[in-house]
Order: sequence, then C-alpha cells, then structure tokens
Amino acid sequence: MATEQRAIFKTKYDDIEPYTTKDGSIIRELMHPDVHGNSEQSLAEATIPIGSSTTLHQHPDSEEIYHITAGSGCMYLGVEVADVVVGDTVCIPPGTPHRVENTGRTVLKILCCCSPPYSHTDTELLT
Repeated sequence: MATEQRAIFKTKYDDIEPYTTKDGSIIRELMHPDVHGNSEQSLAEATIPIGSSTTLHQHPDSEEIYHITAGSGCMYLGVEVADVVVGDTVCIPPGTPHRVENTGRTVLKILCCCSPPYSHTDTELLT
C-alpha cells in the first residue's frame, strides 16, 4: 500500500536557510510546495540590505503580493513608483516589471506570497 505524502503545516523561521534569488534578494521560503507539500502558493520573506535593490524582473505566470514588515523602500511597479513602509501591501500582477529598493536606514523585509508558487524558471531579469 502506497503511503500518502503529508504536507508540513508548520515551519520554524530559524530552521529555514536563506538563499539568493535571481533578482538578488535574500529569501527564506517559509512555505513552498517543493519543500513543504502545500500546493497552490508560496510564502517567503525577502530581505533587502541597506542601500541595495532587487534587479528589475517579471514573473510571466505568478501573481505576487508583497507585505512590508520592516524598513522602508521604493517600489517600482511597471510605470508606477511608490514609497513603501511597514504595513504597506502591494499586488504585482503576472508579467509586470518590478523591483524594490531599500531607501531606509534599516534592513527592508517583505513577506512575499506567490501564486502559482515561486519558481526560478518563472523569473525573467529585465536589465
């Protein structure tokens, strides 16, 4: 009898190793199907150091939602530019060029929800 793979419904922040994505942000995959068994979305924390930014990029298939949890920055979203601070939430439709710059004096941290889940193959660098 085959055993069914069960999803991991809880993760611990300190147990998750960060890595750098194609766009240059430092990511902790808090919940991702490739690791945890969920299916329709991923949730990660992006960290952008003081004075740096992600590379302009787009995701042809994924919609992203960013929620700022620490720091401040500037969000470039298509032709729009907006300052972002703790508590702000931004929706990034599929295929929209975007990048975020840390313009503050502390590390910028963003919760990133992607649906479908984040994939390096769905990340196209634009610069």
